[in-house]
Amino acid sequence: MPLAPSAPVIFGNEPGSFPHSVLAERHPAIVAQVREAFPYGPERRRALDALLDSCTKGVLEPLPADAPDRDRWAAWGAAEYTGRSWFDIPWLWSESYFYRRLLDAVGYFGPGTWQGIDPFRPSKLAELDAPETDQELAALDDLEGKEAGLRARALLHGSLWGNRADLGFRLSAVDAGTPAATPALVADDSETLFSLLPPSGTGTLCLVADNAGRELIPDLLLIAHLLAHGHIERAVLHIKPYPYYVSDATTSDVLDALRRIAAAPGAAARYGRELWAAMTDGRLAVRAHPFSCAPLPYADMPDDLRAEFASATLTVVKGDLNYRRLVGDRRWPPTTPFAEVTAYFPGPVAALRTLKSDVITGLNAATEAALVAAEGQRWRTGGTHALIQVRG
Repeated sequence: MPLAPSAPVIFGNEPGSFPHSVLAERHPAIVAQVREAFPYGPERRRALDALLDSCTKGVLEPLPADAPDRDRWAAWGAAEYTGRSWFDIPWLWSESYFYRRLLDAVGYFGPGTWQGIDPFRPSKLAELDAPETDQELAALDDLEGKEAGLRARALLHGSLWGNRADLGFRLSAVDAGTPAATPALVADDSETLFSLLPPSGTGTLCLVADNAGRELIPDLLLIAHLLAHGHIERAVLHIKPYPYYVSDATTSDVLDALRRIAAAPGAAARYGRELWAAMTDGRLAVRAHPFSCAPLPYADMPDDLRAEFASATLTVVKGDLNYRRLVGDRRWPPTTPFAEVTAYFPGPVAALRTLKSDVITGLNAATEAALVAAEGQRWRTGGTHALIQVRG
């Protein structure tokens, strides 16, 4: 990647660091959560216990010999990293491999009773069925009659902030929970984003989704608005081919979200009908490319995916993990220009992201100084700040 020599790759072996806490604390908690989510039998429970022991005290083990994607993970670097501590390899790789091994432990790839069963589905459905989702969908009624540009910006902020219902449909991203001296939006290129999607009705939007449930619904609503108002002719929604990072969206999650929108009263039902029709006539397509689950930055994307992004009018990359993959999971100085670290990307690209990890680029020096003065380094990981960054 451009500038790579000046920014070291992030590892999880520094006690007290955010990556270390994910590996040492969050992953064991996820194993425990999954263990209790389904009545797994003794074999699956032993496998989960073995994964817990491995990821806390052991080393990475190779995928089973009959794993359908063993060769793919080998090409992604498995031979280099297996046999090493989870903490002593790049954090992005270690974190991604954990979720792949978790699926092995629960029998997701089969054959057997648990083949194809999403271990995170109970928590996804609980969020989708929460009263807050009704509130977010009801907020669409308040947007009816507003000027189309105002609605577009409200829906963009809904997509940006995801499941934070209190902010989902505000035109302003003011957040009473953050210190007054620091902005909720640390970078805002929203006007540039909309300038790349003029109402000509001929463009294609690629949206690389992040989470399912209440974060996927605003993504779909934004797509519906852009289609209905001629900003794009077609949208391609990139999701994960299998359950990943607890809440990342799969095809099943897209269908659940569409049904949830369509079943709601008021304006939401119309959005649901429009999205359903767009899928049936091809104006909204869903893609689940294997590279979506790769433990690698997008700079290493394969040629077919590169060609698809190159043909898009704009690619919008959602969420924290996708941001890490977009700019590279490195300790960039926060003022490193976003345009430089994404120069490799084959077309115009935008990032919508709430800050939940250390990686950050594209800040001006004054914003960084204000954030550090008010919050130390907590602003990087607390999810109380967000950004909209665009490289045209």
